Amino acid sequence: MVNLKHKPIIEGETVILRPFKMKEDFPFLEECLQDSEVIKLTGSTDDFDKQEVWDWYNTRNEQLDRLDLAIIDKSTENLVGEVVANLYDEAENSMNFRIMIGPRGRNRGLGTEATQLMVNYLFQHTDINFITLSVFAFNPRAKAVYEKVGFVFHSIDEKDLEYEGEWIDSINMKLTRDNWMKKIC
Repeated sequence: MVNLKHKPIIEGETVILRPFKMKEDFPFLEECLQDSEVIKLTGSTDDFDKQEVWDWYNTRNEQLDRLDLAIIDKSTENLVGEVVANLYDEAENSMNFRIMIGPRGRNRGLGTEATQLMVNYLFQHTDINFITLSVFAFNPRAKAVYEKVGFVFHSIDEKDLEYEGEWIDSINMKLTRDNWMKKIC
């Protein structure tokens, strides 16, 4: 069983991944979660219940079987998104990864660095065998980031999301511990 009780602070060149600090982070979380591009690329809805969102994020630091961290832009010291390792699968000894980058963090390499930092942390501080993720086919920018970090195509969930009357496939990707080791060496 994976134990992610400890919530680290992980510092990179341009971002810091850290536990959520709700009072200072919440306005930026709101901005991210209500951003039209975030809504589209995550397959979310524009329904936003402020109290529900506050309650959800206020419990992230207490979770034992997942790791939710704020992405902080070092140049502004503000939250620009989140990285999450969740859905621990005991039989496969694996986890799922997801990332959200809001409007203040886009097109500057922050998501790439945050993804790499989180992947490195997971493989260095747990014994998981692999990390999975899903990315919608209409998000080639994210797919390129994942490939750069070492994720490879695994499968497709056809017609996984209906968006503006069209069905969008979800591309499932995977990064094994062995492939991660080859990439960092």
